[in-house]
Amino acid sequence: MIRVLLADDEELIRLALAALLDLEPDIEVVAHAADGRAALDAALAHRPDVAVLDLEMPAPGGIQVAAELARVLPGCATVILTGHGRPAHLRPALTAGARGFLAKGAPGGALADVIRRVHAGARYVDPALAADALTLPECPLTPRELETLRLAELGTPVAVIARRTHLAAGTVRNHLAACVQKLGAADRAEAVRRAREAGWL
Repeated sequence: MIRVLLADDEELIRLALAALLDLEPDIEVVAHAADGRAALDAALAHRPDVAVLDLEMPAPGGIQVAAELARVLPGCATVILTGHGRPAHLRPALTAGARGFLAKGAPGGALADVIRRVHAGARYVDPALAADALTLPECPLTPRELETLRLAELGTPVAVIARRTHLAAGTVRNHLAACVQKLGAADRAEAVRRAREAGWL
């Protein structure tokens, strides 16, 4: 039996996936989790063979959980499920150690097949996401600009961003202005939105 952990903050989706997987003769769902912290705790408690992780569950998200599981439970393969199909998340997920990347809209039996593949040591990437990822433009922002924009996402004042990044307030303003200009945005909020939609944040 392939022992599986399901982690998704949407209970209906989690229960539906569990019901589908329980129909498979060689797969057993041994634990559920509604957020990243609970997923890590459940993985350590139940030691599943495969963890199926929602990309955008409450912190830590699926990619961070995959990276932590690769470190503390290397025998557990991870599959990232995404409802938004953002190809920009593909590379970070694979870099974090995920062995599978699947859209939630995939056919019913697809998840069971992916679980079997990653358990056997193979990788699986949704073909449409893989094709889209190959055509994605590179992020035009520097790592420091991305960091500044990420901190500005919640409306954090420039002075606070400056303290957190150990930069002068004027430098922070310059980084944010560069983000707005490079992304062709009207203002900081639109720059954040565009960067998030592209998967750079």
